[in-house]
Amino acid sequence: MKQLKKMWGDSCFDRYFFGILISIELLMSFTFLGYIHIPPISITIAYLPILITASLYSPAQSAFIGFVFGAASMYKASASYVMRTDAVFSPVLSGDPLGSILLSVVTRMLLGFIVGLAFSFARKHKYYCIWIGVICAIAPKFHSLLVYTAMGLLFPELGYHYYSAFQLDLDDVLFMVICVVIVELIWAFYKSAAVQNLKRGINQAVDNPYVSRKINLFFLVFELFLFCMAVFAADYFSQRESYMLEQHGVTVSNAISSDLLLLQIQFLIASLSLNIISVIVLFGIYRYMSYIEYRLEMDSLTGVMGRRMFLSHCEKAQKGKNAEHRQTGWFLFVDADYFKSINDTLGHSVGDTVLKAIAESLQAVVDEEGKVGRLGGDEFAVIIEQPLSKSEIERRLDQFLESISQTIPDAKVSCSIGAYQFVFPQEMKHLLVETDAMLYKAKENGRACYAVKEIQES
Repeated sequence: MKQLKKMWGDSCFDRYFFGILISIELLMSFTFLGYIHIPPISITIAYLPILITASLYSPAQSAFIGFVFGAASMYKASASYVMRTDAVFSPVLSGDPLGSILLSVVTRMLLGFIVGLAFSFARKHKYYCIWIGVICAIAPKFHSLLVYTAMGLLFPELGYHYYSAFQLDLDDVLFMVICVVIVELIWAFYKSAAVQNLKRGINQAVDNPYVSRKINLFFLVFELFLFCMAVFAADYFSQRESYMLEQHGVTVSNAISSDLLLLQIQFLIASLSLNIISVIVLFGIYRYMSYIEYRLEMDSLTGVMGRRMFLSHCEKAQKGKNAEHRQTGWFLFVDADYFKSINDTLGHSVGDTVLKAIAESLQAVVDEEGKVGRLGGDEFAVIIEQPLSKSEIERRLDQFLESISQTIPDAKVSCSIGAYQFVFPQEMKHLLVETDAMLYKAKENGRACYAVKEIQES
């Protein structure tokens, strides 16, 4: 499972982009997009996604794209009308199924893996963009070398040998240029500030309450719907084509019927690839727009949740707990003591430093067990969603007070804290009232301290 996750990328954005590259490989393999034919020039560019993947990701990922390209080649070569030199790529027509699989799939996977290793090595060195050009210029001929060597070993009757790959003509030169230019442009685009900002936005999901977990199910159902419609359409048109040919006096033999079905499946895969690209792009846009909304609700100075987001999170936390388990948590109010005096005497920049220090120290108090929010001004709130003993919460609050007291050398920084233990789920109004009473008690006790109310077990 870890290896599979690693192959698909470490971030949501990379997984989406890798999925798009797989879909583009299928689209190019099964449509005219993977081939340039302008007589007398004929160039196959269907394995460009292998080079793009290798330049951005791991050898395992580029090898997987190679597998997709090889499987597509093997499928297309299984039509009865292909030439003898193409039929050897099909396990159905070649007479040597294992040889065809090695030729079609394994050589392309090997191409992806070795080119991926070359890019991984080059990525560690200076001037990576120059190395991209060098590797992409060599890759087409290396691909030819692998294929011709395999053909010579597995199907010697065709007369191909490894040295057939070393012929250089206008088609080869043009394809080298296309590989270098396209991969360089996509690498530069991927590394651009705009794309990296998009990547950061899409990757955040764990702490974003505006990303609905149900949206994953929606897009999955939507893609299944598109898949079913595409299958029905392919089956329908396959039958209608056979009927149309018979109406024109063409006898539809089993071989013709099989070829028509192969073409319809090819069209089906191309259509689904386009649909998958569309769904991935739409899902990415949704996540990024959720990120924009999320950032607007975050407190820009301290980096913690703003008031509305924090209270919304607290409401959801209450709904997500089972009352029968009687799980406890803590709710805290934290006010900076004499903050107006700090602002007036030391300046607003120092005041900002104090607020940032308080927020950072509160995050340490919470750790991974809850959330921190800034309610406004010098007021913060904390919800801890895991059961902690009174002694443990007091130990953490002592550490917090000690930590912030050293924030600035010219003044003492302290906070008054009200802490209230509660049982999930709890009405927010009750939480706010009880915690506010504890905060008021801490201020009555001279500030720079905390007042804690623990649940009394019955």
